[in-house]
Amino acid sequence: MVNVEFAGRVYPPFGPYRVGREKIREFARAVGAHLPQHHDLAAARAQGYGDLVAPVTFAVTIAQAAEAQLIEDPGADIDFSRVVHADERFEHVRPLVAGDDVVTVLTVVSIKERAGLAMVSTRADIHESLPGDEPGELISSVHSTLAVRLEA
Repeated sequence: MVNVEFAGRVYPPFGPYRVGREKIREFARAVGAHLPQHHDLAAARAQGYGDLVAPVTFAVTIAQAAEAQLIEDPGADIDFSRVVHADERFEHVRPLVAGDDVVTVLTVVSIKERAGLAMVSTRADIHESLPGDEPGELISSVHSTLAVRLEA
């Protein structure tokens, strides 16, 4: 049984995470993102970016690392072997670029139980990292819903 009292919980900033060129290239290859700005530094700079630009879905790699705070929190009572990803969407203020140092604030938006499932909705707000790993300017938000099969 997932602890529904975790709805509304906000976790401390997770990170910092440095967005790396090779991570961008690896992710771009894995998802079939062939735009030059994901692979070629000169192409990214020619488009006005300071470094390689991450594909729009790259933010999920950062969000899932922050989401682990909830999954691994013993009080949440989430059995990861019973989890499937139900939904994901992105809101970007600007692209993630190689060299960005970011921190992520995870909010448990809601937990609803129905039909033998707990639907756990989260929002991972990815911010520029300020000194002391405090959140600065918002870069992206990743909205995610996990379906957790409840025990019969």
